[in-house]
Amino acid sequence: MPRRFHDAEELLPPATALKRALAIIYDGLISIAVLLVASWIYTMIAGWMTGWDQYEQMAEAGELSGDPGLTFVLFLVLYLFFAYFWTRIGQTLGMQVWRVRIENLDGTSVSWTQALIRYATAATVVFLSILGGYYLGALTMLLSIPAILALFYPINGLSLTDRASNSVVVQVAKPEKK
Repeated sequence: MPRRFHDAEELLPPATALKRALAIIYDGLISIAVLLVASWIYTMIAGWMTGWDQYEQMAEAGELSGDPGLTFVLFLVLYLFFAYFWTRIGQTLGMQVWRVRIENLDGTSVSWTQALIRYATAATVVFLSILGGYYLGALTMLLSIPAILALFYPINGLSLTDRASNSVVVQVAKPEKK
C-alpha cells in the first residue's frame, strides 16, 4: 500500500537541479560503499562454492574479470537499495540530507515498478555512455555528457527519469523547530 506524504491538493515545489545533483553525488558515495560490501560477499560465496585454491588460480589467470554473475548481482543490489528507500520513505540518505523526495503527483510513494522504471532509465543512459566511451573514445563524451545531464536535469520541473516513471522529485520543507 502506498504511503501518503501529504494531501493530494498540496503541491510541493519541484527540486532544483543543484539539490538533485548534490543528492546524486551523496548517494553515489553511499552506493560505492554498498557495492564494495556486495562485491566482498559475492567473492566470499563464489570462492567458497568454487574452492579457494581454484578460485585463486582463476583470479590470477584473469578468468574472473568481467564476471556476468557479479555484474548482475551488483545491478540488482543497487536497484534494491534505491527502490527500498524510494518506495518506503521516498528518500535515499542523500535525498534526506538535501531535503528532496520522490513521490507521485498525488503525494503518495512510488511503487516498485515505478522505481524499476526510474532505475532502468538512468542505468541505460549511463551504461550506454560508458560503453560508447570505451569503444568510441573521448569523442563520445560530447554526446554522453549532455545525455546524462538531460537524464537528471529538470525541464519544467520534470527530468527524463521523472517522466518515464510518472513521478516527481520535490523539495521538502524544513521541519519546524519546537
